[in-house]
Amino acid sequence: MTKSSFTSLSPQEASALVEASLVQRRKKEKRFRLLGLSAVAISLAFLVILFSGILSKGLPGMFQYYVELEVNLDRTRLDPQGDLSDVSMFAGEADQVILEAALKSIGEEGGRKTKKALRKMLSSGSSLRLIEYVQQHPEQFGTNQSLKFALDDDIDSLLRGFIKRETPEADRRINDFTISIVDKWSDSGLISYELSDYLFFGSASRDAEMAGIKGALIGSLLTLVICVSIAFPLGVAAAVYLEEIAPKNRFTEIIEININNLAAVPSVVFGIMGLAIFIVTFGMPRSVPLVGGIVLALMTLPTIIISSRAAIRAVPPSIRDAALGIGASKMQTIFHHVIPLAMPGMLTGTIIGMAQALGETAPLLMIGMVAFIVDIPGAVTDPATVLPVQIFMWADFPERMFVQKTSAAIIVLLAFLITMNASAIALRKKLERRW
Repeated sequence: MTKSSFTSLSPQEASALVEASLVQRRKKEKRFRLLGLSAVAISLAFLVILFSGILSKGLPGMFQYYVELEVNLDRTRLDPQGDLSDVSMFAGEADQVILEAALKSIGEEGGRKTKKALRKMLSSGSSLRLIEYVQQHPEQFGTNQSLKFALDDDIDSLLRGFIKRETPEADRRINDFTISIVDKWSDSGLISYELSDYLFFGSASRDAEMAGIKGALIGSLLTLVICVSIAFPLGVAAAVYLEEIAPKNRFTEIIEININNLAAVPSVVFGIMGLAIFIVTFGMPRSVPLVGGIVLALMTLPTIIISSRAAIRAVPPSIRDAALGIGASKMQTIFHHVIPLAMPGMLTGTIIGMAQALGETAPLLMIGMVAFIVDIPGAVTDPATVLPVQIFMWADFPERMFVQKTSAAIIVLLAFLITMNASAIALRKKLERRW
């Protein structure tokens, strides 16, 4: 509206016009507020659905069914050489001893059909569990002990209700005879539903009931140690140089622009680079935390540099001026005043970068950390996998029990990430200084 049009209005008309525009503005503000609330509500709904799905499948995945059998620990059969060595124990008759205990539990001598069914009902790792028990408790030789053995994946699925008894026998993975044995064990109170020790203390296994995350969790920790050892000092040093020392010229601007661009590069590109440089060119071994940590360090370095520069910029210039004014040198001002005051922001950015690295899968797939590795890694040069890759592998397995174990592993990974973020917040609050 032009000036002339305003001057032609009376005060009452101008007031009415302004009041009408105010009403329209309030309506727009109200619609915008509702739009924002709707976006937040939809986001929260998706978050609730996501966590409900993970928890509903993951919490049962932390438990599994066991059967309690009374085993006769006959040393001549379990440890024929009598030295408790692995060679002696694996030459023994652990499988046969467990089978006899299972037959005794159902009160049968055992025909061929019964023995075959019982072997399939117990986990293939039952003999290993018995061997570990007698090696840890050799004083129990010559006695009868009640030990719990994991049930096979199919029996576990039956007890969870995933395999329906009403389904015709020909279409079921478990026949009626096997179900009758399960019912005998249930009626005798021999079957229990407990927290799975295999999940937390076991390693990779193709048998769903024996699969665990210990190896992958230790692999993740070793990889993160390498990652933070490289990324934190390099990132802080680069940030301090760019903010406090580097001359402000075109070359510095090009470096800053490229650092910002690197933060947006897809993580798989860093994996390809790690494959080409560290494995192909330098001949470093695949599937080791050392290479994985270096690749993740390169990936998180831009994040740490950017957050550290922001923390340094947040330090008031008056503190630098005061330090220089009382005779401190440039380096003394940086190391005695700027870095300590910026450290909370630097550590926060570093921990967030580590949390991002912990959840990455793509770059680690490129350097071979998707290999099936059963052993627990003891050093950064031992073959290992990491938790996100373990989850990726389990999600691809067809057995029903792996679905729940995958969700359980996701819960562990989320707990790890939440702990790291909570640590970042606590650290920032503790070191934060106000001026």
